[in-house]
Amino acid sequence: VNLRALTSWVGIARLSAVVLSCLAFSLVASTGRFGGPYGTWCMFTWCFCFIVTLLVLLLELLELYPVLPLSWDDFTSAFSMLATLMVFTSSVVFPTTFISSPCSSNLCARQAVATTASCLCFLAYALEVSLTRAKPGDISSFLSTVPGLLKVFEAYVACLIFSLLDKYSGEPGLMWCVAVYSICFIFTFLIIIFTIGRCLTYIPCPLEKMLVGYNFLALLMYLTATVLWPLYSFRGQSRPDPCGTNCSWNKHLGVTFLTIFNLIAYLVDLVYSTRMVFV
Repeated sequence: VNLRALTSWVGIARLSAVVLSCLAFSLVASTGRFGGPYGTWCMFTWCFCFIVTLLVLLLELLELYPVLPLSWDDFTSAFSMLATLMVFTSSVVFPTTFISSPCSSNLCARQAVATTASCLCFLAYALEVSLTRAKPGDISSFLSTVPGLLKVFEAYVACLIFSLLDKYSGEPGLMWCVAVYSICFIFTFLIIIFTIGRCLTYIPCPLEKMLVGYNFLALLMYLTATVLWPLYSFRGQSRPDPCGTNCSWNKHLGVTFLTIFNLIAYLVDLVYSTRMVFV
Protein backbone atom coordinates (compact mmCIF):
# COMPACT_ATOMS: atom_id res chain seq x y z
CA VAL A 1 0.00 0.00 0.00
CA ASN A 2 1.38 3.36 -1.10
CA LEU A 3 0.01 5.86 1.45
CA ARG A 4 1.81 8.70 -0.33
CA ALA A 5 -0.88 8.45 -3.00
CA LEU A 6 -3.23 9.97 -0.42
CA THR A 7 -0.93 12.17 1.64
CA SER A 8 0.95 14.01 -1.13
CA TRP A 9 -0.36 17.33 -2.45
CA VAL A 10 -1.56 15.62 -5.63
CA GLY A 11 -3.31 12.95 -3.55
CA ILE A 12 -4.99 15.57 -1.38
CA ALA A 13 -6.19 17.41 -4.50
CA ARG A 14 -7.63 14.17 -5.88
CA LEU A 15 -9.31 13.30 -2.59
CA SER A 16 -10.86 16.77 -2.50
CA ALA A 17 -12.12 16.33 -6.07
CA VAL A 18 -13.70 12.98 -5.16
CA VAL A 19 -15.53 14.41 -2.14
CA LEU A 20 -16.66 17.60 -3.90
CA SER A 21 -17.86 15.88 -7.08
CA CYS A 22 -19.77 13.35 -4.95
CA LEU A 23 -21.34 16.20 -2.98
CA ALA A 24 -22.32 18.02 -6.18
CA PHE A 25 -24.11 15.16 -7.91
CA SER A 26 -25.69 13.93 -4.65
CA LEU A 27 -27.26 17.30 -3.90
CA VAL A 28 -28.51 17.75 -7.47
CA ALA A 29 -29.89 14.20 -7.49
CA SER A 30 -31.75 14.92 -4.23
CA THR A 31 -33.55 17.83 -5.91
CA GLY A 32 -34.72 15.67 -8.82
CA ARG A 33 -34.33 18.65 -11.15
CA PHE A 34 -31.60 17.92 -13.66
CA GLY A 35 -33.60 17.00 -16.73
CA GLY A 36 -32.79 18.06 -20.27
CA PRO A 37 -29.44 17.97 -22.08
CA TYR A 38 -27.73 20.54 -19.83
CA GLY A 39 -28.71 18.87 -16.57
CA THR A 40 -27.79 15.45 -17.93
CA TRP A 41 -24.39 16.77 -19.00
CA CYS A 42 -23.68 18.23 -15.56
CA MET A 43 -24.66 15.02 -13.78
CA PHE A 44 -22.57 12.95 -16.19
CA THR A 45 -19.57 15.24 -15.60
CA TRP A 46 -19.68 14.97 -11.81
CA CYS A 47 -20.31 11.21 -11.82
CA PHE A 48 -17.65 10.53 -14.46
CA CYS A 49 -15.00 12.60 -12.67
CA PHE A 50 -15.89 11.01 -9.32
CA ILE A 51 -15.58 7.44 -10.64
CA VAL A 52 -12.37 7.93 -12.63
CA THR A 53 -10.61 9.94 -9.88
CA LEU A 54 -11.57 7.33 -7.28
CA LEU A 55 -10.23 4.62 -9.59
CA VAL A 56 -6.96 6.54 -10.04
CA LEU A 57 -6.57 6.88 -6.27
CA LEU A 58 -7.20 3.16 -5.70
CA LEU A 59 -4.76 2.09 -8.41
CA GLU A 60 -2.03 4.34 -7.01
CA LEU A 61 -2.81 3.37 -3.42
CA LEU A 62 -2.50 -0.35 -4.22
CA GLU A 63 0.32 0.28 -6.76
CA LEU A 64 -1.50 -1.61 -9.51
CA TYR A 65 -1.11 0.97 -12.27
CA PRO A 66 2.27 -0.37 -13.58
CA VAL A 67 0.50 -3.47 -14.94
CA LEU A 68 -1.77 -1.38 -17.17
CA PRO A 69 -0.75 -1.23 -20.87
CA LEU A 70 -0.64 2.56 -20.98
CA SER A 71 1.46 5.53 -20.00
CA TRP A 72 0.13 6.29 -16.52
CA ASP A 73 1.59 9.79 -16.24
CA ASP A 74 0.15 10.76 -19.63
CA PHE A 75 -3.25 9.30 -18.72
CA THR A 76 -3.50 11.08 -15.36
CA SER A 77 -2.31 14.38 -16.85
CA ALA A 78 -4.81 14.17 -19.71
CA PHE A 79 -7.66 13.19 -17.40
CA SER A 80 -6.98 15.95 -14.85
CA MET A 81 -6.96 18.53 -17.65
CA LEU A 82 -10.16 17.09 -19.14
CA ALA A 83 -11.84 17.00 -15.73
CA THR A 84 -10.84 20.62 -15.10
CA LEU A 85 -12.51 21.71 -18.34
CA MET A 86 -15.61 19.55 -17.85
CA VAL A 87 -16.23 20.63 -14.26
CA PHE A 88 -15.63 24.28 -15.17
CA THR A 89 -18.25 24.01 -17.91
CA SER A 90 -20.74 22.36 -15.54
CA SER A 91 -20.06 25.00 -12.88
CA VAL A 92 -21.16 27.66 -15.37
CA VAL A 93 -23.96 25.79 -17.15
CA PHE A 94 -25.80 24.40 -14.11
CA PRO A 95 -26.48 27.64 -12.18
CA THR A 96 -27.34 29.61 -15.31
CA THR A 97 -29.83 26.92 -16.38
CA PHE A 98 -31.42 25.73 -13.12
CA ILE A 99 -31.00 28.43 -10.45
CA SER A 100 -33.49 31.26 -10.61
CA SER A 101 -33.58 34.50 -8.66
CA PRO A 102 -34.57 35.06 -5.90
CA CYS A 103 -33.10 31.89 -4.37
CA SER A 104 -35.02 31.34 -1.12
CA SER A 105 -36.39 27.77 -1.17
CA ASN A 106 -34.70 24.68 0.26
CA LEU A 107 -34.40 23.23 -3.23
CA CYS A 108 -32.62 26.32 -4.50
CA ALA A 109 -30.29 26.25 -1.50
CA ARG A 110 -29.23 22.69 -2.36
CA GLN A 111 -28.63 23.74 -5.96
CA ALA A 112 -26.51 26.66 -4.75
CA VAL A 113 -24.42 24.41 -2.49
CA ALA A 114 -23.98 21.95 -5.37
CA THR A 115 -22.75 24.80 -7.57
CA THR A 116 -20.29 25.87 -4.86
CA ALA A 117 -19.04 22.29 -4.54
CA SER A 118 -18.61 22.12 -8.31
CA CYS A 119 -16.59 25.35 -8.35
CA LEU A 120 -14.34 24.04 -5.55
CA CYS A 121 -13.99 20.75 -7.45
CA PHE A 122 -12.81 22.72 -10.48
CA LEU A 123 -10.16 24.38 -8.31
CA ALA A 124 -9.05 20.96 -7.00
CA TYR A 125 -8.55 19.63 -10.52
CA ALA A 126 -6.81 22.84 -11.60
CA LEU A 127 -4.45 22.42 -8.63
CA GLU A 128 -3.71 18.86 -9.73
CA VAL A 129 -2.91 20.06 -13.24
CA SER A 130 -0.50 22.69 -11.90
CA LEU A 131 1.18 20.16 -9.57
CA THR A 132 1.66 17.48 -12.22
CA ARG A 133 2.61 19.78 -15.11
CA ALA A 134 6.07 19.02 -16.44
CA LYS A 135 8.76 21.49 -15.45
CA PRO A 136 11.04 23.06 -18.11
CA GLY A 137 13.35 20.37 -19.44
CA ASP A 138 11.22 17.51 -18.14
CA ILE A 139 9.71 15.58 -21.08
CA SER A 140 9.06 12.25 -19.37
CA SER A 141 5.37 12.46 -20.28
CA PHE A 142 4.22 14.53 -23.26
CA LEU A 143 0.68 15.19 -22.07
CA SER A 144 1.95 16.85 -18.88
CA THR A 145 3.79 19.50 -20.92
CA VAL A 146 2.11 22.70 -22.08
CA PRO A 147 1.65 21.42 -25.68
CA GLY A 148 0.21 18.17 -24.31
CA LEU A 149 -2.27 19.95 -22.05
CA LEU A 150 -3.22 22.22 -24.95
CA LYS A 151 -4.01 19.11 -27.04
CA VAL A 152 -6.64 18.13 -24.46
CA PHE A 153 -7.99 21.69 -24.43
CA GLU A 154 -8.21 21.78 -28.25
CA ALA A 155 -10.07 18.46 -28.41
CA TYR A 156 -12.51 19.51 -25.69
CA VAL A 157 -13.28 22.86 -27.32
CA ALA A 158 -13.89 21.05 -30.61
CA CYS A 159 -16.43 18.83 -28.82
CA LEU A 160 -18.18 21.95 -27.51
CA ILE A 161 -18.27 23.31 -31.05
CA PHE A 162 -19.85 20.08 -32.33
CA SER A 163 -22.56 20.35 -29.65
CA LEU A 164 -23.48 23.84 -30.92
CA LEU A 165 -23.42 23.22 -34.67
CA ASP A 166 -26.77 24.07 -36.22
CA LYS A 167 -27.96 24.90 -39.75
CA TYR A 168 -24.71 24.71 -41.68
CA SER A 169 -25.60 22.42 -44.61
CA GLY A 170 -25.95 24.05 -48.01
CA GLU A 171 -23.41 26.79 -47.27
CA PRO A 172 -19.95 25.91 -48.69
CA GLY A 173 -18.19 28.26 -46.28
CA LEU A 174 -19.87 26.76 -43.21
CA MET A 175 -19.30 23.21 -44.45
CA TRP A 176 -15.59 23.99 -44.82
CA CYS A 177 -15.55 25.22 -41.22
CA VAL A 178 -17.18 21.99 -40.02
CA ALA A 179 -14.55 20.05 -41.99
CA VAL A 180 -11.82 22.07 -40.24
CA TYR A 181 -13.28 21.32 -36.81
CA SER A 182 -13.63 17.62 -37.63
CA ILE A 183 -10.18 17.10 -39.18
CA CYS A 184 -8.34 18.92 -36.40
CA PHE A 185 -10.33 17.10 -33.73
CA ILE A 186 -9.60 13.68 -35.22
CA PHE A 187 -5.85 14.28 -35.48
CA THR A 188 -5.63 15.86 -32.02
CA PHE A 189 -7.63 13.00 -30.49
CA LEU A 190 -5.40 10.42 -32.18
CA ILE A 191 -2.28 12.14 -30.80
CA ILE A 192 -3.74 11.93 -27.28
CA ILE A 193 -4.75 8.27 -27.65
CA PHE A 194 -1.44 7.23 -29.23
CA THR A 195 0.46 9.02 -26.47
CA ILE A 196 -1.48 7.32 -23.69
CA GLY A 197 -1.24 3.96 -25.47
CA ARG A 198 2.54 4.29 -25.99
CA CYS A 199 2.12 3.96 -29.75
CA LEU A 200 4.02 7.09 -30.84
CA THR A 201 7.29 5.17 -31.11
CA TYR A 202 5.88 3.26 -34.08
CA ILE A 203 5.49 6.43 -36.17
CA PRO A 204 8.23 6.29 -38.86
CA CYS A 205 9.02 10.03 -38.78
CA PRO A 206 10.35 12.48 -36.18
CA LEU A 207 7.40 13.04 -33.87
CA GLU A 208 8.41 16.48 -32.60
CA LYS A 209 8.80 17.95 -36.09
CA MET A 210 5.59 16.27 -37.24
CA LEU A 211 3.70 17.96 -34.36
CA VAL A 212 5.12 21.34 -35.31
CA GLY A 213 3.97 20.83 -38.91
CA TYR A 214 0.53 19.68 -37.79
CA ASN A 215 0.10 22.64 -35.43
CA PHE A 216 1.04 25.04 -38.23
CA LEU A 217 -1.51 23.50 -40.62
CA ALA A 218 -4.19 23.41 -37.91
CA LEU A 219 -3.50 27.08 -37.14
CA LEU A 220 -3.97 28.02 -40.81
CA MET A 221 -7.18 25.99 -41.06
CA TYR A 222 -8.63 27.54 -37.90
CA LEU A 223 -7.66 30.97 -39.18
CA THR A 224 -9.86 30.43 -42.23
CA ALA A 225 -12.69 29.13 -40.02
CA THR A 226 -12.39 32.18 -37.75
CA VAL A 227 -13.07 34.39 -40.78
CA LEU A 228 -15.59 32.25 -42.68
CA TRP A 229 -17.84 31.07 -39.84
CA PRO A 230 -19.11 34.50 -38.67
CA LEU A 231 -19.09 35.78 -42.26
CA TYR A 232 -21.51 33.11 -43.47
CA SER A 233 -23.41 32.62 -40.19
CA PHE A 234 -24.46 36.22 -39.61
CA ARG A 235 -24.61 37.43 -43.22
CA GLY A 236 -27.87 39.32 -43.65
CA GLN A 237 -29.12 38.21 -40.22
CA SER A 238 -29.77 40.13 -37.03
CA ARG A 239 -30.36 38.65 -33.60
CA PRO A 240 -34.01 37.60 -33.29
CA ASP A 241 -36.09 38.79 -30.36
CA PRO A 242 -36.73 36.72 -28.35
CA CYS A 243 -33.69 34.44 -28.72
CA GLY A 244 -33.97 31.52 -26.29
CA THR A 245 -31.65 28.69 -25.26
CA ASN A 246 -32.00 26.82 -28.56
CA CYS A 247 -31.75 29.93 -30.72
CA SER A 248 -29.54 29.28 -33.75
CA TRP A 249 -28.13 32.81 -33.63
CA ASN A 250 -26.81 32.26 -30.09
CA LYS A 251 -25.34 28.88 -31.07
CA HIS A 252 -23.54 30.44 -34.04
CA LEU A 253 -22.17 33.14 -31.75
CA GLY A 254 -20.94 30.47 -29.35
CA VAL A 255 -19.20 28.61 -32.18
CA THR A 256 -17.56 31.88 -33.23
CA PHE A 257 -16.03 32.46 -29.80
CA LEU A 258 -14.99 28.82 -29.39
CA THR A 259 -13.30 28.95 -32.80
CA ILE A 260 -11.30 31.97 -31.65
CA PHE A 261 -10.35 30.15 -28.42
CA ASN A 262 -9.05 27.16 -30.39
CA LEU A 263 -7.22 29.45 -32.82
CA ILE A 264 -5.37 31.00 -29.86
CA ALA A 265 -4.74 27.53 -28.38
CA TYR A 266 -3.18 26.27 -31.62
CA LEU A 267 -1.07 29.42 -31.85
CA VAL A 268 0.30 28.94 -28.31
CA ASP A 269 0.72 25.22 -29.05
CA LEU A 270 2.78 26.03 -32.14
CA VAL A 271 4.98 28.46 -30.23
CA TYR A 272 5.69 26.00 -27.40
CA SER A 273 6.18 23.06 -29.76
CA THR A 274 8.61 25.05 -31.86
CA ARG A 275 10.58 26.06 -28.76
CA MET A 276 10.73 22.43 -27.57
CA VAL A 277 12.06 21.22 -30.93
CA PHE A 278 14.33 24.00 -32.16
CA VAL A 279 15.32 25.87 -28.99
